[in-house]
Amino acid sequence: MKSSIKIIAGNASRPLAEAIAAYLELPLAKCMVRRFADMEIFVELQENVRGEDVFIVQSTAFPANDHLMELLIMIDAARRSSARRITAVIPYFGYARQDRRTSGRTPISAKLVANLITRAGADRVLTLDLHAGQIQGFFDIPTDNLFAAPVMVRDIKERAGSTQDRMVVSPDVGGVVRARAIAKRIDAPLAIVDKRRERPGESEVMNIIGDVEGRSCILVDDIVDSGGTLVNAAEALLNAGAKDVSAYITHGVLSGGAVSRIAASRMKELVITDSIQPTQAVKLARNIRVVTIAPLLGEAIGRTATESSVSSLFD
Repeated sequence: MKSSIKIIAGNASRPLAEAIAAYLELPLAKCMVRRFADMEIFVELQENVRGEDVFIVQSTAFPANDHLMELLIMIDAARRSSARRITAVIPYFGYARQDRRTSGRTPISAKLVANLITRAGADRVLTLDLHAGQIQGFFDIPTDNLFAAPVMVRDIKERAGSTQDRMVVSPDVGGVVRARAIAKRIDAPLAIVDKRRERPGESEVMNIIGDVEGRSCILVDDIVDSGGTLVNAAEALLNAGAKDVSAYITHGVLSGGAVSRIAASRMKELVITDSIQPTQAVKLARNIRVVTIAPLLGEAIGRTATESSVSSLFD
């Protein structure tokens, strides 16, 4: 069955795709993605994919629109090359934060992007830690939303303090379900940071629900973007008597001055996955570490190809 799998890498996720291919002991399919002088995208599959099970690995991270367009064109190229089945492997699904109308006359962009991917010719989608689970319902094709929790739990058990001192913290009320799942796996209590957002991109920590004094606190979330919420939450926990604060966050968007903001904070460590290719600044930051999700995605791709259970990965 492995011989019928073709893994194609987009520019956004080439190192991750290479690691996934290595896990599956397969070569990456040859694919050229380049730009014309006016930055128009051109894709050419440089080997036969007729009748093959094609997996296109591409996060839609910065620059989101370019990488999304690359993904759509690669899907179209595979479809027109008579691939048997096309799976869009999107480790980080951009536009996921626009999953509902927040006020009048605004779009639901996550649904629009789902429509684009479907109409381009994808037969199924494989993604990781969607910002909102209901986005799976935006697709009219099978969609597997994987979880980075097993990777994080393994790392926490190996590195993050003694068992008695650990406490998992959700940086906001909306992330409680995700944080509770991690807390249950490592047998740790749960606390919540209650914050009030005054305007987009800024947050103000109000109070902490739970006793964090003397604890090694582990903040858990799906996305870190500007880093403001995370740094404020860590500061509030330390002011409340926490021994130290680490954070485990799936998608390191880290836009603007986020890396320097986190590096200058009192946070012990921020651990992110390679769902978004880390920049040089991230690699050099003193307190940011990257763990790989390649084995997780590789196993999911292998199981998808053999029609085996993917959900059992998280049992």
